[in-house]
Amino acid sequence: MTIHSGHPFLPSDGERDPVRQFRGRVGATVSLWTAGSGIERVGLTVTSYLVANGEPARIAALLHEDSDLLERLEETGAAVVALLEWRHRELADVFAGRFPAPGGPFRLADWEDTPWGPRLVSAGAWVGVRLDPASRHDVGWSVMVEAVIEHAEVGDGDGDGDGESLIHRRGRYGRA
Repeated sequence: MTIHSGHPFLPSDGERDPVRQFRGRVGATVSLWTAGSGIERVGLTVTSYLVANGEPARIAALLHEDSDLLERLEETGAAVVALLEWRHRELADVFAGRFPAPGGPFRLADWEDTPWGPRLVSAGAWVGVRLDPASRHDVGWSVMVEAVIEHAEVGDGDGDGDGESLIHRRGRYGRA
């Protein structure tokens, strides 16, 4: 086995997608999308999303076409979108599939069932959304979906957090 000094999956400089590099420099807060119930719960960290206020308010996101989340979201039509904080960075990596989670990722935190799916109890800000099935569009390597925000809460979470938003920029986490 050889240990490399660089990233083993990173394309060489001449092969990197400039649009993806541009998007990586934008930076975004990390959200956790969860759907389903019981043993059928799934989740995915998402940074490519947009919230639009209006009547009704909506949220649009880019989800990987093969993700369990997209499949469950299309089955149930509902999800919870929670904004993660700095203290949630390990949980973000687990739901992104970067770290293992013996017993599953939902064993790493406390959850509350809602009409939209499981809600991370320690998340200070979250929304319950209902999928607009007509909004699905294939966009490159992902699928763009749009959902109506039916419920929104912005509070202090469980009171033990630092309140610093978790952001992702150029492959690294930061605080906002």
